[in-house]
Amino acid sequence: MKKYLLKGNEAIAEAAVRAGCRLFFGYPITPSTEIIEYMAKHLPAVNGTFVQAESEVSAINMCFGAAGAGVRVMTASSSPGISLMQEGLSYIAANELPVVVVNIVRAGPGLGGLGPSQADYFQATKGGGHGDYRLIVLAPSTVQELVNLTQDAFDLADLYRNPVMIMADGILGQMMEPVVFQERETRQLPAKDWATTGAEGRPRNTITSYSLQNEIGEANCLRWEAKYRSIAAAEQRWEQYMTDDAAYLMVAYGTTARIAKAAVQMARKEGIKVGLLRPITLWPFPVDGFKSLQGQIKGYLSVELSAGQMIEDVRLATNCSAPVHLCNRQGGMVPAPEEVLERFKEVFPAAAAAV
Repeated sequence: MKKYLLKGNEAIAEAAVRAGCRLFFGYPITPSTEIIEYMAKHLPAVNGTFVQAESEVSAINMCFGAAGAGVRVMTASSSPGISLMQEGLSYIAANELPVVVVNIVRAGPGLGGLGPSQADYFQATKGGGHGDYRLIVLAPSTVQELVNLTQDAFDLADLYRNPVMIMADGILGQMMEPVVFQERETRQLPAKDWATTGAEGRPRNTITSYSLQNEIGEANCLRWEAKYRSIAAAEQRWEQYMTDDAAYLMVAYGTTARIAKAAVQMARKEGIKVGLLRPITLWPFPVDGFKSLQGQIKGYLSVELSAGQMIEDVRLATNCSAPVHLCNRQGGMVPAPEEVLERFKEVFPAAAAAV
């Protein structure tokens, strides 16, 4: 099977093209710019269209219109740019339109810096725009997963008529690893009979989320909530590593999961029984993965590139059945595996003492 050495951002873009994305609207911002450059170069070759919008606000609203016509569409940006898209994302979610959004996260708040970060977790998983809505949020940890999850994102968006976000930090977007593009099974997806493709021979389709009647507004919200419950039940994804006999658990996603996995390996060499749970879906958060280990785990260490955001979902997922502590760096700094293991021993001294 042929392998390609690709930068993470390029892998996302190539996977999108192969998944049938034919429209891309975006505005350049580091460290996501290579996605835009790649799409500008390669979309015309497959009869696709690339438009550099005048702003991220324009880009997300162009996606709104394209998705309403039933076309596979994507945009990409980095933290401050994603902030500008929040109103549009709320409209897209309310109108139940399939759009794929990529956030290659940089340090914040404000302009922050160009270093890697995971400080957009709340924005992605709690709904950064107005109203009650959810994005499906996928968190790859390798360049190969950037490929696989990008292709999955388009299917999930179409299946649930919902925006999907691929959230990766600046390291994953810029690093190079070998990838393969495998033939994928064709997933049975619903027809887009709601799309605004012209009304000849059928009733006219109207896409709107606006209602002056509160009863209709509530009915819409209840319908969306039912959809989100079905997504939460069906689409939780996670990886467990060395958890069979683990007495303690590190929890990490994206780049920090790679670091935490190395820390787990180091701990195991010292005889410390610790494993790793890696969320692959940040929403829906993999509560079922934690349930499968509950009663076995004496303590959790959430490893994050933020002030501590995912840790709140870890506490909820574990029902506070055991202590949950934080190991973190911020502002573009990344911990070494030794630092993670040292923090683990600091908060769980009994784990090392038991060896």
